[in-house]
Amino acid sequence: MNNEQKAREIFGARAAYYTTSVSHTDQAVLDRVVELCKPTSDAIALDIATGTGHTALAVAPRAKQVIATDITPEMLDQGRKLQTEKGIGNVQFRLASVDDLPFDDGSFDIITCRRAAHHFADIHHALAEMQRVLKPGGRLVIDDRSVPEDDFVDATMNRLDVLHDESHVCEYRPSEWERMLTEAGYEIEVVETYTRHRPLSSLTDNVSPENTARIHEIISALDADQRLMMNVVDKDGVTHINHWFVMIAATRG
Repeated sequence: MNNEQKAREIFGARAAYYTTSVSHTDQAVLDRVVELCKPTSDAIALDIATGTGHTALAVAPRAKQVIATDITPEMLDQGRKLQTEKGIGNVQFRLASVDDLPFDDGSFDIITCRRAAHHFADIHHALAEMQRVLKPGGRLVIDDRSVPEDDFVDATMNRLDVLHDESHVCEYRPSEWERMLTEAGYEIEVVETYTRHRPLSSLTDNVSPENTARIHEIISALDADQRLMMNVVDKDGVTHINHWFVMIAATRG
């Protein structure tokens, strides 16, 4: 089973969860994504790996049209339900992969990709496909799981996320994002990092008993300095851990 097939299987089973997920419905983050997009009333936007459509539906009121793509039919179905509930008419949900976007060159004024790039098997090809369908001067806004510029935290968080989701590929450091985007021909305008302190259950919910046990083993094995680096804290008997994120705005050169 390749990575895309794994993702389709995992996210098909979890689709309903992402409609109400605290992380994916984070209004402050959605508002900042829209702000960085700088949408106009005549803009055509593409939301890649839309999941249940939260980003697409946030951009839509300030754009002419949004195309929302994903590889998982169950996710798209949830997105259409959410669209109906919100009464937003200018979003079209389509089944498509970032590896082969079914659009002409220079089709979009804006491209968004939120909480998804760490699943892409070939990030360089994905960035090239985004650039291909983005108009010259068009805006790309990425919001994704990330890691700090520290080898231990980088390795540990990526290991935890593979156990949480076996379609996970890599959470990149901000410096890696800057390098990859620059090499792909984008002009970077904004790089912002932020964290969320979340219960460990955010990594173990809907996960196999074997992988859940391994996640707990990794956390239990951390020494005091490592717990500090990961911000592992018990709150009212519930273990919490940092999740790191990066938000980037760039334009096609």
